[in-house]
Amino acid sequence: MKKAVVLVSGGIDSSTVLAMVKRDGYQIYAISFDYMQRQIIELSKIKQFIKNYNVSDHRTIKIDLSGFKGSALTDSSVDVPKYKTDKELGEDIPVTYVPARNTIFLSYALGYAEVIGAHDIFIGTHMTDYANYPDCRPEYLKSFEDMANLATAMGVGGNKIKIHAPIIHMSKTEIVATGLKLGVDYSSTISCYDPTEEGESCGKCHSCLTRLKAFDENGINDPIAYT
Repeated sequence: MKKAVVLVSGGIDSSTVLAMVKRDGYQIYAISFDYMQRQIIELSKIKQFIKNYNVSDHRTIKIDLSGFKGSALTDSSVDVPKYKTDKELGEDIPVTYVPARNTIFLSYALGYAEVIGAHDIFIGTHMTDYANYPDCRPEYLKSFEDMANLATAMGVGGNKIKIHAPIIHMSKTEIVATGLKLGVDYSSTISCYDPTEEGESCGKCHSCLTRLKAFDENGINDPIAYT
């Protein structure tokens, strides 16, 4: 059985990817991050969600990205923007962008993969995100893969590493549809950038709005709680 490292964040995207990796018969090694994010509730959601899967190992890496400042996800002095519709964000890079986050996360996943002998790393980036977040673009992921095969003993030894983004060309609506077919329990996920301490989603940040729209377009109610 091939080994795969899967980045798991507690949201719709990575949860769907985890289900896809299970379907494809990989031995799963999950990696998550406590990076001093304000939506820390996602870490407990991850632990709850992965109980549905035969995960061989789950590592939560603690790193402090709050020192970078300027991001609404790690800097308490920056408000999370709220919108009326998911279209308001446009194609700007929002204040919810965390500098170099995916590069940092993928670097940890790469080290983990090399240690356990996994040639496959899975991440849940998709077309809705890469319009606004530069480290979600297909060309970025290909560039990281090229670097990984130049900078690791595994890569230069001929055991090539592959960065998989199986939902990269899907909309959020298509992702939810895929997950529903795979039996994903979305009640154990959270997408909100600004949830309450009790874990209720705000319903007004861009992530909440795209999530709500995806469930609506699939003809079902979102199973999580909103304020």
